[in-house]
Amino acid sequence: MSSSPSTDESGALLGPADIRELAAALGVRPTKQRGQNFVIDANTVRRIVRTAGVRPDDVVVEVGPGLGSLTLALLEAADRVTAVEIDDVLAAALPSTIAARLPGRADRFALVHSDALHVRELPGPPPTALVANLPYNVAVPVLLHMLERFPSIERTLVMVQAEVADRLAAPPGSKVYGVPSVKAAWYAEVKRAGAIGRNVFWPAPNVDSGLVSLVRRAEPIATTATREEVFAVVDAAFAQRRKTLRAALAGWAGSAAAAEAALVAAGISPQARGESLTVDEFVAIAEHKAG
Repeated sequence: MSSSPSTDESGALLGPADIRELAAALGVRPTKQRGQNFVIDANTVRRIVRTAGVRPDDVVVEVGPGLGSLTLALLEAADRVTAVEIDDVLAAALPSTIAARLPGRADRFALVHSDALHVRELPGPPPTALVANLPYNVAVPVLLHMLERFPSIERTLVMVQAEVADRLAAPPGSKVYGVPSVKAAWYAEVKRAGAIGRNVFWPAPNVDSGLVSLVRRAEPIATTATREEVFAVVDAAFAQRRKTLRAALAGWAGSAAAAEAALVAAGISPQARGESLTVDEFVAIAEHKAG
């Protein structure tokens, strides 16, 4: 294992030369299919850990650790880290990278070789934080799945495509407010937490990246409707963005008249559009569906 100079004072984190050397040794070329862009800058991963507010008692879950850039930084700061990796070669190599570079923390690392969308349980104590450089093509589904599946996750910081970051953190009435915005708000208080340049990745992506912070609601939204029922309203409302809710929710309610009745009962104008509603208003509509 090379100890090529990097921007890391501790020597444990990976620099550009380390990343390329590791990748070459493994015969790894980042693939577009899996949205892989490896972070090659130690200062960036340190910044992510700092922005995430990782504490010494945190149990962190990371999705898509790749060659381990962020994993090592998380392991230095947290109590333990569980990484979920779908790629066979990367999953096989990561434990030895951890053992070589942070031998004193290797027993606090666990690897789950799986598609994050299929993960139902994690080894060890329940995770308290999710910190990840999410593959661009599955960022939103993975994020929502992890928040739904692991209610113990209190704080999340994800790096995603800038456009996706904007969408997740968008308030009602914003041009980019949509399904991801509402579903993320169901779980957490969401905000943009910074921008990341293209030059800290290998290969450099042709889009900018952004950090999104999600702090889980202290209490879940109080409602008689289930999450599935609320999300069904959200999906229907945004499936036809330019339509009024009376028209957009006709299929969901059974008819335009039934949709109107649910909207009026929820105190929402049938002429309103989905992009103007808060998550609580979508909850109210779900609660007033007839039948």
